[in-house]
Amino acid sequence: MTRVLHVITGLEHGGAERQLALLLRHLPVACEVATLTRTGTLGAEIRRTGVPVHEIGMRGNRDLAALPRLARLIRRGRYDVVHTHLYRACVYGRIAARLAGTARVIATEHSLGDGHIEGRATTRGVRALYRATERLGHATIAVSPTVAARLRGWGVRPARIAVIPNGIDAAAFAFDAARRAATRRRLGIGPDEPVVGAVGRLVPTKRFDLLIEAAARLDGARLLLVGAGPMRGALERLAHELRVPVVFTGGTSDVAGALAAMDVLAAPSVQETFGLGVLEALAAGLPVRYTPAAPRPAAGSASARTSRSSARSGGSYRPSGSTC
Repeated sequence: MTRVLHVITGLEHGGAERQLALLLRHLPVACEVATLTRTGTLGAEIRRTGVPVHEIGMRGNRDLAALPRLARLIRRGRYDVVHTHLYRACVYGRIAARLAGTARVIATEHSLGDGHIEGRATTRGVRALYRATERLGHATIAVSPTVAARLRGWGVRPARIAVIPNGIDAAAFAFDAARRAATRRRLGIGPDEPVVGAVGRLVPTKRFDLLIEAAARLDGARLLLVGAGPMRGALERLAHELRVPVVFTGGTSDVAGALAAMDVLAAPSVQETFGLGVLEALAAGLPVRYTPAAPRPAAGSASARTSRSSARSGGSYRPSGSTC
């Protein structure tokens, strides 16, 4: 059987990380995972499914000692394919795979930011490093036309790029009244409280601070922020200052339950390359308010087929028959 090593920057709960976990459940090959940084909660969940997870122990963007450690792992594992995910893993993974003599090196680019990527500015040097290591691989998968366009703008040849959109298990997000009630009880949210939710890493580009400021102008609404990240403390202070009731779930594997507890999902991001949270919310039958930064999914779920969009105010997805 073909043996594949997936290399990813980290395994905390995030869109790319959850996509990898979903992919592992459906690939008809023997897979293992190497995380450059921490294994995280998602890594532990992946291990429980029987997939080996290796932690490289990278301490920072410039921890070059991680490179020989990764190369040794790849050489020892004799993998047929190395498949990298996210910027740092793509750079280090391609080099390590070539050093180890791997026959095929594939990358998936889940998110290439216009201004920032993995917490660093997208400088000319960042793009040049990516372009140089891209040539060590065989192909790059872009999760959206937006990512493909940025790859071409960085100098990657179009013939080496394939667009394969993210997928979700739509049935897993289908609305469930019992799950909604149970999640609200667990989070201390009343059964009739209006809840505006958002899903994503708590980082500046997601603009959850803007969402809190907007919620301060609403009467009786509660915010539900699903995700972890370095901005949590600042967001908690802002919510306290503006007296906005906000529930922070932290990183969670139960995104479907959190979506069930919401009445509307907001996506105020400055930049998005796919908008996975929007797609999952559509599958849950939620109305969605998004900024033009989020690429609109090509097709909604069966329960969310109608859509409207305006460049001025963002867009709004409405479930069929909704009066929202």
